[in-house]
Amino acid sequence: MARAQERVPGVEARAGKFPGPSLIPALHAIQERVGWLPREELVALSRDVRRPLYEIEGLISFYPHFRTRPPVKVEVHACRDLPCWLQGADRRIAELRDRYDRDADVAVTEVSCIGRCDVAPAVAVNEAPAAGVADLGAVIGAARSGTAGETEPRSYGGGSPWPNDPYSAGEERYRVLRAVLSGDLDAGRVTAALKDAGLRGMGGAGFPAGRKWELVAAQAARPKYAICNADESEPGTFKDRQILAEQPHVVLEGLLLGMLATGAEEGWVFIRHEYGPEEAVIRREIEALRAAGLVGPDAGGSGRRLSVEVFTSPGGYILGEESALIECMEGHRGEPRNKPPFPGVYGLWGKPTLMNSVETFAHVPVIAERGAQWWTAQGVNGGTGLKFFAVSGHVERPGVYCVSMGSTARQLLELAGGVSGGRALGAIQPGGASSNFLGPEGLDVPLDFDAVAKAGSMLGSGALVVLAEGIDLLAAATNVLRFFRDESCGKCVPCRAGSAKAHRILTGLLAAGGGPGEVGEQVTRLEETMRRTSICGLGQVALGPVMSVVRLNGRGNGHRG
Repeated sequence: MARAQERVPGVEARAGKFPGPSLIPALHAIQERVGWLPREELVALSRDVRRPLYEIEGLISFYPHFRTRPPVKVEVHACRDLPCWLQGADRRIAELRDRYDRDADVAVTEVSCIGRCDVAPAVAVNEAPAAGVADLGAVIGAARSGTAGETEPRSYGGGSPWPNDPYSAGEERYRVLRAVLSGDLDAGRVTAALKDAGLRGMGGAGFPAGRKWELVAAQAARPKYAICNADESEPGTFKDRQILAEQPHVVLEGLLLGMLATGAEEGWVFIRHEYGPEEAVIRREIEALRAAGLVGPDAGGSGRRLSVEVFTSPGGYILGEESALIECMEGHRGEPRNKPPFPGVYGLWGKPTLMNSVETFAHVPVIAERGAQWWTAQGVNGGTGLKFFAVSGHVERPGVYCVSMGSTARQLLELAGGVSGGRALGAIQPGGASSNFLGPEGLDVPLDFDAVAKAGSMLGSGALVVLAEGIDLLAAATNVLRFFRDESCGKCVPCRAGSAKAHRILTGLLAAGGGPGEVGEQVTRLEETMRRTSICGLGQVALGPVMSVVRLNGRGNGHRG
C-alpha cells in the first residue's frame, strides 16, 4: 500500500507523517494472533518495516481498538449512548458491574456506540454482539469456557429482496456490472443516470452522487481509488450494517460500477471493527466475485483490472469523516484534513478518490437498470427515490425500514409499531445523534434533506431516534454531547476543549436540578464558536442537539420530565 508523497500546492502539510505502507493491518494481525500488542512485537515490527517505534506507538494510542496490555478472558463492552440510555443502559451496566466486578476473568467496560441500537441496551462479549439475548450470563459463561459460537447477522428483510434490489431471489446477480464489463453498457451512462435520478449521498452530507463521480472521472492523475465508507458509528445509526448483511451484492456492484465510471482499479470497503458478522458476509461476497471472475486482473474478460479488499477500522467515530478515514488508511492518526482539496481531487495517497456510503452504492444498480424516472417515482411528498432508516429508542419494533423518500416520521413510527408502551411522543431525532431534536409536530415533516433542514434539523444518514413523553430532553442532549466529547479526535481546540467544557457545565446544571431554561449564555457562545471554527462536522454539530432542546423549551415543549 505504499505510495510516493507528492507536494501539491494548497494541500495540508504532511510533515512528520510517514508515507506508508499502512501499519494498521499489521497491528490488527498481531492483536488477532497474540490478543494484544506486546512491546516486543512492536519492536520487531518497527525493525521489519524500518519505521520508528514512536510512530507505531502514536498510532496505537489514537485508536481505541488496540490493546496495550493483556486482556482478561472475557471483555464485556456495554454502551450507554442515547438509544441504549433510553432503554435502561445505566441499570444494565450497574447490574453487570455488581455481578462481575469481583470476577478476575471478566472486565465490564463502558464504550461508545457499537452499532446495535436495535437491541438496546447494546452489549458485546469479546467483541461479539450479545445484546438482545435472553441470558447474557450464559454468553459470558460460554466466552469464559471458550465455547462461544459464531454470531450471525440479524435479518429484517425476511429473506425477500429489499425494494432497492433489482434482483429477484435466485436470479443471477451483477447484471449491470456484467453489461459494463462486456461493453453493452457505457459506464458514463451509469453516472448520467445517477445525475438524472438526483441521487444524493446517503451518509449524511447529501452531496449529489453523480456530480462526485463526474469530478473523480475528470481528474487526470493516476492511479485512482474508490472507497465504500462502512464506518457508521453514530448513536442511532445501524442501517448500513443491515444493508451489508442482507445486500452485500448491490453494495459491491455499486462500488465496482463507480470504479469503472471513474477509472479506479483499486477499491476498499472500510468497515468498523464492531461489525464482525457483517464483515464476514462482505468478505464471502468478495470471494464469490473473484471466483466468478468479476474482479481480478481481467475482470469479466474486459481487460480491466478491478481489485476490491476490506479495510477493518481500528476504531473511532471520527473515521466516518472522509478525510480522517483516508488518514487512517494511509497509516496515520485519524485526524480530519483541512478542506479543500477534497478527496475527489486529492484523496488516498494524494490521488483522486471516489468515496460513497454503503447505502449510496447500494442504490446504484437499481437506478442504472431501471432508470432515473423509475427512481424518482419512488419518492413521495416531493422526495425522490428510496431511503433506508434505522429506528431506535422508545418504539415497539426497533429495526431497519426501507421507505419512500419523503415519507413522514409519523409513517415510519407506525411501521415501527408506535411509541413503546402506548406512551405519548416527547421528541424525535430524525437523523441520528448529530441531528437537532424536533417536538411532536416534527412527526409530519417529510423525511427528505430539504424538508427536514427547513424544520430545523437534518436528515443525516437516516436514523430516527424516538423519545417518549416525560424524558428529560436536556439530559438526553447532554448524553449526546458526552458521546461527541469522548469521540473528538482532539486535533482542533474548539472541539476538544469546547465539548469538554460544555459537558461539565451541563452535567453540573442537571445535578443541581436545572433544565433547558437555565442553559446560559456561556453554552450558547461555546456552541457558536464550535460550529464556526471546528475543522470537521463533529465539533460543528456537537452542541446542536442541546441548543435545539433550549429552543423547544422556549416554545413550551422541552420541559423536564
